[in-house]
Amino acid sequence: MQIILLEKVINVGNLGDVVKVKDGYARNFLIPQKLARRATTAAVAEFEAKRAELEKAAAEKLAASQAQGEKLNGMTVTVSQKAGVDGRLFGSVTNYDIAEALTKAGFAVEKAAVRMPTGPLKTTGEHPVSVALHTDVVVEVTVAVVGEAA
Repeated sequence: MQIILLEKVINVGNLGDVVKVKDGYARNFLIPQKLARRATTAAVAEFEAKRAELEKAAAEKLAASQAQGEKLNGMTVTVSQKAGVDGRLFGSVTNYDIAEALTKAGFAVEKAAVRMPTGPLKTTGEHPVSVALHTDVVVEVTVAVVGEAA
């Protein structure tokens, strides 16, 4: 399906690109998330009319993400979880727990923005985690997992 991108999408293209993607990806993800529209002649003409406005909004969003990223970069967040004597947790610390801790610290972060390449944290200690505030802004945050007595 031919679509026109309304925002930058990783591994697909930048704002304004007309690209061909699989039908399901466009129908089920890109179009409902307002990241793209079908590339009909009317939609392309309408996009060209609004292009400057969309680019300005994208630049403002990027600037806001970069400002938040500078404050957040290198920050340490503490999450407490029940743990055994040997330091293993009786559960795990997920991206939801980290996003909630960052929100309590004053940074509005969605759980989808927290990237944990090794999966949920299952031991106490300090662990590095990536937070993607924008497609171009990824910062490192240290998560200190503290064990509570069971």
